[in-house]
Amino acid sequence: MKYVIDTSSSKTAYMQLYQQLRKDIVDGIYPYGTKLPSKRLLAEESDVSVITIEHAYSILCDEGYVEAKQRSGYFVIYRESDFISTAETDFTETVHSISASHSDSPFPFSVLSKTMRKVLLDYGESILVKSPNHGCMELRGAICAYLARSNGINVTPQQIIIGSGAEYLYSLIVQLLGKNRIFALENPSYEQIMRVYRANGVECDLLKMGRDGIMSEELERTEASVLHITPFNSYPSGVTARASKRYEYINWAEKRNGYIIEDNYDSELTVSTKAEDTVFSLAKNNKVIYINTFSRTIAPSIRVGYMVLPKQMADEFENKLGFYSCTVPVFEQYVLAELINNGDFERNINRVRRQRRKNK
Repeated sequence: MKYVIDTSSSKTAYMQLYQQLRKDIVDGIYPYGTKLPSKRLLAEESDVSVITIEHAYSILCDEGYVEAKQRSGYFVIYRESDFISTAETDFTETVHSISASHSDSPFPFSVLSKTMRKVLLDYGESILVKSPNHGCMELRGAICAYLARSNGINVTPQQIIIGSGAEYLYSLIVQLLGKNRIFALENPSYEQIMRVYRANGVECDLLKMGRDGIMSEELERTEASVLHITPFNSYPSGVTARASKRYEYINWAEKRNGYIIEDNYDSELTVSTKAEDTVFSLAKNNKVIYINTFSRTIAPSIRVGYMVLPKQMADEFENKLGFYSCTVPVFEQYVLAELINNGDFERNINRVRRQRRKNK
C-alpha cells in the first residue's frame, strides 16, 4: 500500500494523505494532466473513509495542485518546469479592487480588554522596561510556536524580528540586502510598498500580474534580484498565486541567487479548511524573508509586525542592524503573546474563516 496513515500521529488522516499526495505531485510521480486514483480506490488502499479522501482532494484543489472534472475525477494541474507563460493574460487592466476593510474580522473587544488587564496584573511595572532590540522573547517564542502548528514553519526565536508594522520592516530589509539592488514588485500592488522602497533609495521594477500571479515573461524580463510578493489575496487585485506559480517564484530566486520577500498579510483568513502554504515553507534555498502583521487578524490599530529571516541571515542581521531598538512597547508585545499562547488568537481566526466559508 503506497499511502500509509499513522494512527499514532497528532496529524489528522486527511492531512497526512494530503501531504503525501502533494509530495508525489511535486516530485513528478503524478505529472501534469495525470488523473489521481479514484476516491473509493484510494480509501480502500489507505484504509480510511471516502470522506477523508474527499477532504484531502479538496485541499489539493484549493491550493491549485489538482482540479476536479465532473464525472471524470481529479486531474493534476500543477507543473513547475513547463509553466506556459503564453497562456497567461495581463490582469492589470481588469483588476477588481478588493476591500481593505477590517469589518469582516473584528477581534472581540471583551477578550482584548480582559487580556490587557491580565497582562497589567501579571507583569506590573515590567511593562515600563525597554524592549530587547529584536522584540521580547515572550512574543517571539509565541510566534514560533504558532507558525509551527499553523503553517509548518519551523524556526527559532532568533530568526524573528518584531517591528511597528510591515512598512518599518521593509526599511530594515533594504538595509539588510543593500540599496544597490532592483526590487521587483507586483503591478498592481499596495502602493505603500513601492513608496517605502523608493524612499530608501531603491530602484523598483513593476511586474504585470496575470490571473495566477506575476506573469512569467515579466519574471524573465526583469533584472531584479529581490522579488516582493503577496501570494495570497494580493491587494488590490485579489489574485492568489497557486502552487505552480509559487514554485516558479522559488525557482526564479534560485536561478538568480536572489531573494523573495513574502508579504502574507491576509493569508490566515483563507476560506480553505487548511492554512495556505507559504513560499517560506516550500522553499529549500533559504532565500525567503517572511513578513506578517496583526492588522488584519486583530485590529488596524495594532501596529505590530514581524519578519522571519532565513537561519543563515539571522547572524548577518545581528551584525548589520542589531543595534536598532525595537519600536513596539513591551506591553503590546506581552498582550499579543498572551493572546497567542492562550488560544484566543487562533480561535478568532478560525471563527472568521468559518464565517467566510459560509458567506462564500
